[in-house]
Parts: sequence; structure tokens; C-alpha cells
Amino acid sequence: QVQLVESGGGLVQTGDSLRLSCAASGRIFSRYAMGWFRQAPGKEREFVSTISWNGDNTDYADSVKGRFTISRDNAKATVYLQMNSLKPEDTAVYYCAAARTAFTTRSAYDYWGQGTQVTVSS
Repeated sequence: QVQLVESGGGLVQTGDSLRLSCAASGRIFSRYAMGWFRQAPGKEREFVSTISWNGDNTDYADSVKGRFTISRDNAKATVYLQMNSLKPEDTAVYYCAAARTAFTTRSAYDYWGQGTQVTVSS
């Protein structure tokens, strides 16, 4: 079992940047692939990004590629999502997740955080 707690969301304007953090505790973190998802009002939860256990491999949804960067610090048991050039379409609750596999995946996540709200005004 692992517990995940997101932080760093807020209200920003178009073009601004935010960095989300997700702190993990419980089971060993270093061998877990991690991911970020988001859910906008009235829409289904969608994949945003994933990172392998050692950070060597990453994957991004087309909608955020080139603007968002996922990273991790295993010594701090924390995964980050750096979000640049934010758009109103990025407005959503953002969730981090742990996959138990060591490698990047867009699905099959076993543990989820509570979410943090990101709102981008035009």
C-alpha cells in the first residue's frame, strides 16, 4: 500500500506556470512508475503523464506535450508535474497515481491521491 498527497494547485492566468507535487508514503516508492491524471468538470478522468521508476522514461498526452514535464525525486519519495504555458483547457482536478510496475504506463494504476485543483483563467 502507498498513500499519495498532491499539492501545488491554484488559480493562475493563461500563460502562467505551476508545479504540482505528490508526496508518497507507505510502501517503497522507488520501484513504482508514477503518473498524473486530470478531470475537468463534466468530463472523464484523462491521462496526462507518466514516469518510470528511475526517471529514465517519460510519456505525455498529446495535449500537454512540450508544455508539461514530469519528474521524480526518489530520495524525497515525491513526483512533480511542471506545467508551463497553461491554458484554460488545462483547468481540472489533477491526481497523482502509483502503478506498482516499474515502467511507464497510461493505465493500470493502483493507488491514487486526493487531487489538487488547477484553474486557469483567460
